[in-house]
Amino acid sequence: MKFFILDIMVTEGYSMSPAVRPGKILLVCKVYYGFRLPGGVYLFRWRNPQEGEVVVFYTPLGEIAVKRCGEIIDDYEFFALGDNKPLSYDSRNYGPVPKNNIIGKALGIK
Repeated sequence: MKFFILDIMVTEGYSMSPAVRPGKILLVCKVYYGFRLPGGVYLFRWRNPQEGEVVVFYTPLGEIAVKRCGEIIDDYEFFALGDNKPLSYDSRNYGPVPKNNIIGKALGIK
């Protein structure tokens, strides 16, 4: 299901276990950090991700990922970290992620 403000996603993989296991349903707020244009640039940004928040974003390879926001590098990038270090393909592999790649914040996990 795709919506303008909210999105529902089903998780895959074990990178965020045990907090977010495969097959869990995520409610993602797509406007939590601002209004993002379809091309991937935020037209308005009213909030930045905070360390510890679970964010949904596009990796540098263009894949959708769910990770925890680690260190905020500057106004433009953040470090994405999976909870399950041995099985997580994250910023330790591909480096910092541009904040414009953020799709939204995971609000609920069921």
